[in-house]
Amino acid sequence: MAKAPGPFTKAWYEWKMLRFPWRKRWLVGFDLQGNTFWEFKDALHSLRNRRIAKYARSTHYGDVNVSPGWMQWLRHTRFEPPSLAEQQADVQRQLNIKMLAARADERWAAKPSALDAPDKQQPMPVLESRDPKSGLVHPNPDQHLPSPTPPSRDDGQPKPLTPPSASRDEWQPKPWTPPPRKRG
Repeated sequence: MAKAPGPFTKAWYEWKMLRFPWRKRWLVGFDLQGNTFWEFKDALHSLRNRRIAKYARSTHYGDVNVSPGWMQWLRHTRFEPPSLAEQQADVQRQLNIKMLAARADERWAAKPSALDAPDKQQPMPVLESRDPKSGLVHPNPDQHLPSPTPPSRDDGQPKPLTPPSASRDEWQPKPWTPPPRKRG
């Protein structure tokens, strides 16, 4: 932030803000960085005044920061220029947002991630049915799992898991042939 203007500069600002009829250009205000904003009458655009910002001579054009309120005023999307109190409130709002974002980042970093190493992850929750009559119970890792029973046919005999004509290594699925399309 720039230092506050001295008494001579304040008096000069007050004099330049007066809108005399013979004056073609007048000062509208300044921001917290010390940039000044001016309005002037233009012969080409007589319907509305042109608006410009003036920066310190030592400031490089790439280093100039114009606040959103002043940018709105410069582009004629805002009628009244922002006051100093409004600009200070905007700076305080930005600081509050940065502080809240830092807190949110801390909370996010404290939560375990699925990308963490397995020893840092939380244990998986036990998957059990809420209905005790369903018979679905998640086994303990120490228990031996029973082997799955093959599905049975209607005649009561178990259905083979592999095709009877070929072993698992040689078996290939049949190619798909779509049925003829129905018209109409």
